[in-house]
Amino acid sequence: MRHSLPKAPQFYVTAPQDCPYLSKRVERKLFTTLSGGKAKDLNNALSKQGFRRSQNVLYRPSCPDCAACLSARIPVSLFNFSRSQKRVLKRNDDLSREINTPWAREDQYKLFKQYVQSRHKMGGMSGMDEAEFSAMIEETSTKTILCEYSQKTKGSYKLIAASLTDILDDGLSMVYSFYDPKLVGLSLGKYMILDHINLTREMGLANLYLGYWVEGSKKMEYKSQFKPLEIFINGEWEILGSSGSKKALAWSSSRQGPNNLNTIYLPEDKK
Repeated sequence: MRHSLPKAPQFYVTAPQDCPYLSKRVERKLFTTLSGGKAKDLNNALSKQGFRRSQNVLYRPSCPDCAACLSARIPVSLFNFSRSQKRVLKRNDDLSREINTPWAREDQYKLFKQYVQSRHKMGGMSGMDEAEFSAMIEETSTKTILCEYSQKTKGSYKLIAASLTDILDDGLSMVYSFYDPKLVGLSLGKYMILDHINLTREMGLANLYLGYWVEGSKKMEYKSQFKPLEIFINGEWEILGSSGSKKALAWSSSRQGPNNLNTIYLPEDKK
């Protein structure tokens, strides 16, 4: 008997686990695989609907009793650097940025381990070995680059930060970033976002996708410092702090269910 694979992507929900952002909450994710000739189109379509990529999986939160995790992006044409952000750029103007094919190296892995052991020691990535790290960097079915930032020391350049970044049809998506945690004074996490805003503009794209903003989470509150910040809520992108987003957030916080039950549009769908 011959079996044919379904043409449309299949969606699944993960088993419950502890939420990494909010205490005493349970996390579940809606996900689908990303592979085949339509992977790039699927990544483009679902990224605009609050999904994120991890290797060859696209996912978004689907928590039974919470709607706090909201996809966030910066509309770069509306963004103006604040004085403090300009100081961060100035502080790092000696760094060298290289845009490379996503290929894992030993120095990247060592930097990644320093970062997760310092910043996310109890997180799911803290036990990642070198093979798993290589898979995170290299396993992609869409257009991906690795932005590497190096500092000149004693006549040679040393890698101090990196961002795995997807190129979408309407912007850049920062999939995962890591940096030297000892260089606190350089504000490297903020710097990479600011540099990606410039890179997004240089490439003639509209948005920089930052992952999830979670109200009430200290880990994620830094994203609200980049203004204007758009959040995907109730099936629409709204500027955080606007009257529309305030109404949507009030509606979301009053619900006893996920904020992502809106229709999922696939690349071939006509809107």
